[in-house]
Amino acid sequence: MKKSRFTESQIVSILKEADSGIQVKELCRKHGISDATYYNWKAKYGGLEASELKRLKELEAENAKLKRMYADLALENSAMKDLITKKL
Repeated sequence: MKKSRFTESQIVSILKEADSGIQVKELCRKHGISDATYYNWKAKYGGLEASELKRLKELEAENAKLKRMYADLALENSAMKDLITKKL
């Protein structure tokens, strides 16, 4: 997937500009983005503050770590069960 030219904090600030009353078309032209990109960002980041965005990223990272840990343990558990059933 292509990496965005904008950081998430920049995206939040662009969305704040739109909330202040600037028309979406002008805003998109000013920042060099399409209308579709603006509305995708609004769906994903709309209503978030920079601190909330940071916390969201931390939670997503922690969730990914926990999922990896679970997958490793599930695989290890499955291997142990296979070993036990082969012994019996």
